[in-house]
Amino acid sequence: MEIDGIISAIVIGIVIGVLGRLVVPGRQRIGVLWTILVGIVAALIGSWIASAFDVADTNGVDWVEWLIQIGLAALGVAALDRSRSRPGR
Repeated sequence: MEIDGIISAIVIGIVIGVLGRLVVPGRQRIGVLWTILVGIVAALIGSWIASAFDVADTNGVDWVEWLIQIGLAALGVAALDRSRSRPGR
């Protein structure tokens, strides 16, 4: 992966992470860095899933791919928040 691909992954990860965080109701007890990391992972996995279902490259905006990525980011944010808010920690 070249430097422009890494920068693109970070920028897309920020957007996907923030959108995923907005989807999850309530206050999340995770930091900005975790949100970005969850977003990057969700963007990569979401792109892979979209490619597997042949919806990654369409004419115009790839709405299905974005929805998959945002859904995965929301799941990641919720799971990380839940793991951080367990009693006794």
